[in-house]
Amino acid sequence: MTSIHGNQGNQGIQGGDVDVRTEDGVADAYFVHPDGPGPYPGVLLYQDAFGLRPHLRSMADRLAGEGYAVLVPNVFYRHGRTPVFDLPAFIDPEARPEIWQAIGPVMQALTPELAVRDADAYLRRLEEDPLVTDGPVAVTGYCMGARLALYTAGAHPDRVAAMAGFHGGRLATDAPDSPHLVADRVTAEVYFGHADADSSMPPEQQRRLEEALTAAGVRHRCEVYPGAHHGYTQADTSAYDKDGDDRHWAALLDLLARTF
Repeated sequence: MTSIHGNQGNQGIQGGDVDVRTEDGVADAYFVHPDGPGPYPGVLLYQDAFGLRPHLRSMADRLAGEGYAVLVPNVFYRHGRTPVFDLPAFIDPEARPEIWQAIGPVMQALTPELAVRDADAYLRRLEEDPLVTDGPVAVTGYCMGARLALYTAGAHPDRVAAMAGFHGGRLATDAPDSPHLVADRVTAEVYFGHADADSSMPPEQQRRLEEALTAAGVRHRCEVYPGAHHGYTQADTSAYDKDGDDRHWAALLDLLARTF
């Protein structure tokens, strides 16, 4: 582990690369926690489509600075260790359309069945770490990670106390394995911050998701961030929106504070 001090939240942190053994192999991951004996509440952070990279690590560092032990797995580990894709320091898919040509098939290969199977390994890694408090954890996800977070909360209701998703796409489709269909299994408190005018999460899907959560009796809040584009939390991309990102941090930290 590497000690990190300075502008990461309220305290020093320690972070480094770890391996997580799954049913299908070994997922490389980033694990970070406050610089102290612990234990600390656990958070599983799911990546966006661009994968585990410096910006995702910085997001985890910020959470660790707030007092949490955070695991960020490379969910594309079946296709190689990080970095899975050759990405520029600043990601602009419109300028580099070939990025999606590489990412698309890898995303599609991560089926809900595989995602749920992997989630068990990620949660077990947190559960077995002495730096993580006993009991349920929180899960947060970005872009495709919001889907993974919802699948995880539905598959492991006894292990997930809070779930947040930001600029998630295709959360409530007509598909038989649409994420919103797990709502009746979720016991966590749930928060969604939707991007405004997001073609991957249009108003009809937003309504369908909210209706599913309400019908299932899930404690939840779904909000639309005006003017924010899909990917608004990712500062190393052209979609970044500072106002939306700031609002996301306020909502996420508020959820975690209520949970732990």
